[in-house]
Amino acid sequence: MATRKPVVIVTRKLPDPIETRMMELFDVRLNLSDAPFGAEDLAGALREADVLVPTVTDRIDAGLLEAAGPGLKLIASFGTGVDHIDVSAARARGITVTNTPGVLTEDTADMTMALILAVPRRLVEGERLLRSGDWAGWGPTLMLGHRIHGKRLGILGMGRIGQAVARRARGFGLSVHYHNRRRLHPEIEEELEATYWDTLDQMLSRMDIISVNCPHTPATFHLISARRLALMQPHAYIVNTSRGEVIDESALAAALAARDIAGAGLDVFEHEPLVSPELLECDNVVLMPHMGSATYEGRIDMGEKVIVNIRAFTDGHTPPDRVIETWGLGLTA
Repeated sequence: MATRKPVVIVTRKLPDPIETRMMELFDVRLNLSDAPFGAEDLAGALREADVLVPTVTDRIDAGLLEAAGPGLKLIASFGTGVDHIDVSAARARGITVTNTPGVLTEDTADMTMALILAVPRRLVEGERLLRSGDWAGWGPTLMLGHRIHGKRLGILGMGRIGQAVARRARGFGLSVHYHNRRRLHPEIEEELEATYWDTLDQMLSRMDIISVNCPHTPATFHLISARRLALMQPHAYIVNTSRGEVIDESALAAALAARDIAGAGLDVFEHEPLVSPELLECDNVVLMPHMGSATYEGRIDMGEKVIVNIRAFTDGHTPPDRVIETWGLGLTA
């Protein structure tokens, strides 16, 4: 007698090879339109699914989970972060949550390094000047920026992504510093030639560039506050490829407008997809539409991890990427 395939509901359009493999393995309901689920659609999916495959755009809170059907036993999130899911509420209802860690490390580190290069060298401003038709040719003082070689980079969150950023930064001649919930093993510190700071405040006040690479947790919400932005030097830059909620976006926009800091590079925002109008008005910030992980290779790897987690769970095994909720400072992304 054939075993019933689990009902798997996918909330967004995934790469074709991933959807095809899912169709072969499970009873799948795909979202071919790729329109984000509204609250009603998401609630309906939670009632009907054995397995839900959401993305970062789906907010699954305790209220929605209360209305989940008895068959829902696994939320296999397509993404690394799980701040869009109330993991405690899911656990209380006997629902396992998984994610897709590790596969986006290199892609996100590449985007971080791209912003570290783009902001001090004013690459986006230069591109806009060229397209405007106002460029009159090379000049000795035209579009002057700052070199990054020899500058100090402070990494907030020295997990997989932070360490990958550090390795790239060394190749560009940056001096690597970091603040983390736990100090790295001495061998890793030596490999990265990284200087550890006990307190974030001390590091912020001494760096030329800050890279935010920690996850969003209750402990890291607005970790970069107005008070901490004021600690940064006027010539310093800040780059964020982690989560928008880690930085107080209004305070950042004010600091940029006042030139209290030199500039910023942002791939994530506090109220996505909305972006602060004040940020949009600043000419010293590079704004990207949350594309740090947007590579074909990364999306395929994410989907394969989702499939492995679902198969392991439905076969009666512990999924390899089961999320264990750990708060604290949460600086090990």
